[in-house]
Amino acid sequence: MAAGSHSNTGEERAANPGQSEANRRLKYISLAVLVVQNASLILSIRYVRTLPGDRFVATSAVVMAEVLKVLTCLLIILLQKRCSLKDTFVFLLDSILFQYKDTLKLAVPSLIYTLQNNLQYIAISNLPAATFQVTYQLKILTTALFSVMMLRKSLSRVQWVSLLLLFAGVAIVQVQQEGNKEASVANDSDQNYTVGLVAVVISCLSSGFAGVYFEKILKGSSASVWMRNVQLGVFGTALGLLGLWWNDGAAVAERGFLFGYTDMVWCVIFNQAFGGLLVAVVVKYADNILKGFATSFSIVVSTVMSVYLFGFHVDLLFSAGAGLVIGAVYMYSLPKAPGGALCPSSSSSSSASSEPPRAAGGGGELEAFLPKCAGKEKGS
Repeated sequence: MAAGSHSNTGEERAANPGQSEANRRLKYISLAVLVVQNASLILSIRYVRTLPGDRFVATSAVVMAEVLKVLTCLLIILLQKRCSLKDTFVFLLDSILFQYKDTLKLAVPSLIYTLQNNLQYIAISNLPAATFQVTYQLKILTTALFSVMMLRKSLSRVQWVSLLLLFAGVAIVQVQQEGNKEASVANDSDQNYTVGLVAVVISCLSSGFAGVYFEKILKGSSASVWMRNVQLGVFGTALGLLGLWWNDGAAVAERGFLFGYTDMVWCVIFNQAFGGLLVAVVVKYADNILKGFATSFSIVVSTVMSVYLFGFHVDLLFSAGAGLVIGAVYMYSLPKAPGGALCPSSSSSSSASSEPPRAAGGGGELEAFLPKCAGKEKGS
């Protein structure tokens, strides 16, 4: 037995270096994916919404993204059922119709996510991409506050300090933009800075509430993330169509649903549709600190690209505000130890995010992806 035990230990040691190297590569691949997805979505939306010529209807793009999400999740469920159409149909029928009370719980977050997606188009259409990226980090503040109120979560002192720094950083950026408002909207009469700011603030509030509400639902349910995203997508598509009819019904009836769609617009829609699902998958391999780096680095990328693409002006005040936000995001992402202190980075390579990973544009918490910090489960 002793010999067998020593043999197994030797085999594990031999396997560990290769496995460790593979995990390290996956982490940095995840980091790159998160950075590209975060930065490219905002920059691409800003680009297509400021191009001259016929402009596509934003509400139709939201509906199209929801449809693509549903189809993708249905395909994943079909693969999980070993491509059995009968088993997949029975599973969907039971999960969506027979358990209709459970399905109806998703109506609230779905309504909020649909509103949030439309508000993002409004905000990015009226704000510089870099300003939106910085200001949108207020969703960390709203998510944290709703988590404390609704889920009774506790935050460490460092996290509270980081939230104060976050708010201060966003405030500095807004002061800078207020003093340079004409340049921030590129002298375009179609853009309204106040409308964009109100839209991004409401989007942050809705993102925080919907994320925490969805997390609460998932914690009391055994349904998979993919099934939940199908339920969200069904409501989201219906609500999106209602919003399209209410706000742009006449324009769509006259010009068509796909009016103004170019290859770049389709890229934006695919990015929005699959970005959240992709992040939900790769976040399995990315720890908290890497996700903090990804968000922070995407702000830098968005700012640099905005200078080249849109002539965005970066001054000392904006740099100071953005720097505070980047630092705050990184500080908040540090995982808590059981005693309230922060886990050292060397032991946090598999720790969970303070903000739950989300799929489908705001998705939900992936319980299977939430490891422990210092041997103790994170409190809820």
